[in-house]
Amino acid sequence: MPLKYFTCTDFRCLEAATLELNPRYNLIVGPNASGKTSLLEAIAYLGRGRSFRGAPTQNLIRHGASEFVLFGKASSGSREAAIGVRNSRDGLEIHIDGDKISGAAGLAEILPLQIVDPDVHNLVAGGPEGRRRYTDWIAFHVEHGYLEQWRRFRRALKQRNAALKENASGEALASWDREITETGLEVHEARLRVLDITRPALEDIGAALLGSAVDIEYQRGWNADKSLAEALASGIDRDRQLGSTQAGPHRADLKLIYDERQARRLVSRGQQKLLSCALILAATEVVQSHLERPLLLLLDDPAAELDSESIKRLMASVVALGCQVIATSLDPDVELFPESPRLFHVEQGTLKNDA
Repeated sequence: MPLKYFTCTDFRCLEAATLELNPRYNLIVGPNASGKTSLLEAIAYLGRGRSFRGAPTQNLIRHGASEFVLFGKASSGSREAAIGVRNSRDGLEIHIDGDKISGAAGLAEILPLQIVDPDVHNLVAGGPEGRRRYTDWIAFHVEHGYLEQWRRFRRALKQRNAALKENASGEALASWDREITETGLEVHEARLRVLDITRPALEDIGAALLGSAVDIEYQRGWNADKSLAEALASGIDRDRQLGSTQAGPHRADLKLIYDERQARRLVSRGQQKLLSCALILAATEVVQSHLERPLLLLLDDPAAELDSESIKRLMASVVALGCQVIATSLDPDVELFPESPRLFHVEQGTLKNDA
């Protein structure tokens, strides 16, 4: 199982909470504003080192406290790992098996997870940054060395942008152009490979959830008629004017196609949610297959904005993945799973009991 045990202290409204988790199905129930989503957010933070709600650190520390502390025991392949995260105004501190590590990438390796929350429709309806992060998450877990490729590209991009703002010479920019071209193509090609292996899973899950064909088209972030080097060279005047690099994989996007239409034009939030869920479940299936172990899937009020038939289709697809699932709900009697989940009750920031 991905996560066996979890405890948090002074996270948002939660003074302290401890969960011993079922390897398959877990349900956190309670009224609105009771702390259900905060508990799910804390679990996600343990695997990502950041809030999936985009909250700054000061908003995550319980009022009156100076820091929050998270701890969990997770299985990573054949071994069990102890994960500790502490955050305060002094910064983020991460320990794995007692050893202090730098950066949150180690958390993602130990506890890979995905999240379906009430804003999940923004994966379809929102800007391209979320879709790039989606693609990069798959590549991080599937493509060996991808994180270093991505970091090298981002460093080169940052340096080139700084040189543009300083009106650096063409010779100075040329050195960064070479680095961006080399690392940018590595990032681009890795993304193409992972999207290619994700497409069959997306087609199957999309058909199950929406009843129509779903596809993706990768838009690489520069003119298809030019190489990346040519795009950088031809765009130099505009780049200087704007003070930033306009061509490269940092400008990439996914075009989502549903029922032969561009999916962002869908009017129904329910359809957008189902399509976004199809993307997330397809990515989860691909990464699980590559890692050869189940992932953790967090579902925050999965029934929101879905009719009864849609939620049945969604949960059938979730169950078929074989993930460990932690879901939240207002209703303790909601039937989301094929068997009784382990139940946790939250009231006014306090975990009352579990069964």
